Amino acid sequence: MLKTILNAFSVADIRKKLAFTAAMLALYRLGSYIPTPGVDSNAVKEVSENFSGAGILNFLNTFSGGSLSRLSIFALGIMPYITASIILQLLTVVVPSLERLQKEGEVGQQKITQYTRYLTVGLAFGQSLGYVFLFNSFSTGRTSVVGNLTFPRLFLIVICLTAGCTLLMWLGELITQRGIGNGISLMIFASIASRIVPGLSKWWNNPDQVFIVMMPFIALAVIVAIVFVQEGQRRIPVQYAKRVVGRKMTSGGSTYLPLRVNMAGVIPVIFAASIMAFPATLGQMLNTNTTLDFAAFFGPNTWAYVVGEVFFIIIFTYFYTAVTFNPVDQADNLKKYGGFIPGVRPGRPTAEYLDKILSRLTFPGALYLGAVAALPTILISQTSANFYFGGTSILIVIGVALDTVKQLEAQLMMRNYEGFLK
Repeated sequence: MLKTILNAFSVADIRKKLAFTAAMLALYRLGSYIPTPGVDSNAVKEVSENFSGAGILNFLNTFSGGSLSRLSIFALGIMPYITASIILQLLTVVVPSLERLQKEGEVGQQKITQYTRYLTVGLAFGQSLGYVFLFNSFSTGRTSVVGNLTFPRLFLIVICLTAGCTLLMWLGELITQRGIGNGISLMIFASIASRIVPGLSKWWNNPDQVFIVMMPFIALAVIVAIVFVQEGQRRIPVQYAKRVVGRKMTSGGSTYLPLRVNMAGVIPVIFAASIMAFPATLGQMLNTNTTLDFAAFFGPNTWAYVVGEVFFIIIFTYFYTAVTFNPVDQADNLKKYGGFIPGVRPGRPTAEYLDKILSRLTFPGALYLGAVAALPTILISQTSANFYFGGTSILIVIGVALDTVKQLEAQLMMRNYEGFLK
């Protein structure tokens, strides 16, 4: 990987793309420290302790790189765009018109992207409105984050936060078009990576000496295991018969259909973490005896939290895999282009075969996601140590790094092909 990165700087075109990507990410991190107009920065610092717990606020604050706890212009981060993308992806299975658009190729995909942008603006507006009232509820009698909450001030703050999210969406698409890697993923990567230095400081100053010694080995083992499973795939052989297209005869060939062990990615972990963060957030907002007891029962270091998180991860892994990979469509596409799996008849038997293989792969993939997500919680409960990063953050960082390096290798292959003889 290091050799690939070093070789990238020797190609002028790739060097420009890397510089553009770094500049956009630097602009993103700079905007996370610019306060929103109409907000008292000193009052925000006093109420920022509400983001240090295990609720959904701390979860969202991690993906915004700390911007939410500072209520900066980029406080929403890129999460509204991700939420809108997931909603549109799920709706393509339910709404026939969206499913038709998805099958229309590039034109249909551009239309779905346009719908995603509109939905992002709507979600950002509603989320901004909720954050203003939430921060106002955190304010004590002595300090107020938004001061006198009048309609002009409320409108100004909400518009600035929504515009900040829209700007991030545009920057992410610019990185994807003119830079290296997926812009949206790289922004989340930058947000999580910005907390590495405080995380290292917290690790070094931990009172548990055993944790200080063992933590690097644990982190290395987790990274190796994640890379091993993320790159794992089941390759199903596919044979193509000879076909006559016009006056030409296309020769048959053999290839394979790769089915990844973890086809759902990190989405199930995000869904499960959001649901399990609800009790803590509810207790934090309502602050009654019943809600506090409920939040304590599903606390971040309890067995109920671990069991609930792993359960939801398994459920969402099966659900999201079924949404993203349709065995019937895959079987129809193979049959349309003259492809078949050796030993399996085309059509419905091929779809049933793919569904059986996918079910067998999804279960260990779901257990892997559950293990990675629950590992920090289990180690915290067994030791006096505290982890600055959760399983979700580790999965995202490693996944984005692997995808970016692959795209970098592809760019190098196109511009500087060495061949098989060096």
